[in-house]
Amino acid sequence: MRHGGLENPVFEPPSPDLDLDRRRAGRAGAGAGVPEAAEEGACGWGHCAPKALQLCNNPEGYLAAYSLLAIFQGVVVNGLINISISTIEKRYELNSSLTGLISASYDIAFCILSLFVSFFGERGHKPRWLAFSAFMLGLGSLIFSLPHFSSGKYHYGAKLEDTCQIPGTSSANLTCSTSTKSLLPNYLYIFILGQLLLGVGGTPLYTLGTAFIDDSVPKHKSSLYIGIGYAMSLLGPAIGYVLGGQLLNIYIDIQIPESIKMDQDDPRWLGAWWIPFLACFFAIWLLIIPFSCFPKHLPGTAKIQAEKVSETHNDGSELLVEARNIGKSYKDFPVALLILLKNPVLMSLIIASSSEALVATGFATFLPKFIESQFGKTSSFSATLGGLVLIPAAALGQIISGILISKCKMDCKNIIKFMIGTSSVALLLNTVFLFAKCGNQPFAGVSETYNGTGKLYNFTAPCNAKCGCLRSMYYPVCGRDEVQYFSPCFAGCASQLFNNMKKTYHNCSCIGKPKGENGSEDFLYEAVPGKCPTLCRLLPLFLTSFFFAVVFTFMAVTPTTVAILRCVPDKQRSFALGVQSVFLRLLGTIPGPILFGVAIDNSCTLWDINECKTKGACWVYDNERMAYLLMGISAACKIITIVFVVIALCLYKPPPASATLSRKDSEMVSSICT
Repeated sequence: MRHGGLENPVFEPPSPDLDLDRRRAGRAGAGAGVPEAAEEGACGWGHCAPKALQLCNNPEGYLAAYSLLAIFQGVVVNGLINISISTIEKRYELNSSLTGLISASYDIAFCILSLFVSFFGERGHKPRWLAFSAFMLGLGSLIFSLPHFSSGKYHYGAKLEDTCQIPGTSSANLTCSTSTKSLLPNYLYIFILGQLLLGVGGTPLYTLGTAFIDDSVPKHKSSLYIGIGYAMSLLGPAIGYVLGGQLLNIYIDIQIPESIKMDQDDPRWLGAWWIPFLACFFAIWLLIIPFSCFPKHLPGTAKIQAEKVSETHNDGSELLVEARNIGKSYKDFPVALLILLKNPVLMSLIIASSSEALVATGFATFLPKFIESQFGKTSSFSATLGGLVLIPAAALGQIISGILISKCKMDCKNIIKFMIGTSSVALLLNTVFLFAKCGNQPFAGVSETYNGTGKLYNFTAPCNAKCGCLRSMYYPVCGRDEVQYFSPCFAGCASQLFNNMKKTYHNCSCIGKPKGENGSEDFLYEAVPGKCPTLCRLLPLFLTSFFFAVVFTFMAVTPTTVAILRCVPDKQRSFALGVQSVFLRLLGTIPGPILFGVAIDNSCTLWDINECKTKGACWVYDNERMAYLLMGISAACKIITIVFVVIALCLYKPPPASATLSRKDSEMVSSICT
């Protein structure tokens, strides 16, 4: 019966559907899943609950602790490990495939544990789970630093000359030989153990920790709080890169041996990679204290839950979960997992987010390499530019989307529509790769033939044939003829000087005369270290367009999490995030860098082949091919994201109208209509 345009369920005849609607609308009463007031304790440890701590016994206090833990997790996992991995390779004689296994160990542990932690932790004491998370993250940081203390002092070896040498000198002594097998590679297992422990610690943080935020705040504020928490987690990698980069300027054993003169330009230099891991170990363990003092539920949680409206996808799963009280026993695990896997809206959102994660992790790994190759910048400067674009843009996107969803009080259906809009804009902005690309600079032995005396794809020419140059020593120099050379040796440079602390090379037999207007000038050098400056001026355009592409890409991250929390039964929210985490890694973060790496390797035009005929890293890339390949992968993933979000929108069935009122609102409407 209708009265004044409102449906009044009080006057409708009872029916099975209406009974289900009433259960949904009144789930905040005595129904299971709503926290009792007795669980909303004080902040403290048992009877020790100082009044000062009660100032933090609220969502804001929890968000502050959660953000700090997320920051430190990002510092260690996504910052310090990434920036230290090349130093660890050299120090412990590991190849890139083995260090790749180290990097993947975190995701392996996360995938294995995510489902179980999110399932069994749903009904548990979530803040204590996060105290356990802090303990394991700190322990993982400590274990990861231990190889430095047990491997002894660093043996730096003899310095190899990078200039043209006469036969019989140091450069001729490096040959392919099998020496005594070193024990240093065995430390690989210690690094893997550290990463596995970090994965164990990271699992509760982004499943149970996020669900606890959603439990503790009103629905319209949930997206804002989650967005802030996720944005803070992005500060971690930035801090890790800056902190780790600065500490790599300190010698690995702190004090440089007096018997040698070594600076950071020396190929033998290794930095103190282990110091920040120890610092993070102490800092993270301090966070065990605040998480251990939070109650099972924050004050006011029961009231907030009572006023929330169910937006669960109307496929009968909520009734099944409540009727069978699924989640109390470990025997319910298969049924609970099957319920989520059969939820088409949830699975569509998970596949969409996994596709976005594939692109995000691919660019996070290889954007510096793209900038370095396309625009002729140094590795360190490219890494800095990449961080300045990715991290602020990602944080900004998540905060903006959280604010918009909170202010507009979007329901689940409107949130999904919002995701379609942001993903579509991001797809359009990704076309920057089509027009913001640069050609390759002249490179002797690759695109130039040593003034016609050599051959393409061969660095040896008559002008450097007697120098005994090593192809394993890549140290590019730029000649006064505006051609890049593989190393001072392959440029035929016989001597080097330091003018005002700047190294210059002279007596270079392969370098021709200056080109253009400078042809008649007397140069003070024949070659300088580094790549030749590029004539391409599209870097500002690329960075600006890519910045906004990242902003709109990450504007879909917080809405995806909120939509996942909304479209599943309340008792399965943490478990749903656990399922998402598994797919996110299996389909996104693990294959993402691999797929981007294969695409970039496919654009390589010159590989490192050392004296043992072993294929190593790529030296020179085809810039246009690289740009098109990355554009293709990015566009394909964006289209997949949009398609599956549209599918989620089409399949989503909101609860019936009578179930969209909370218990409190339902009673108020009934009294008005009566």
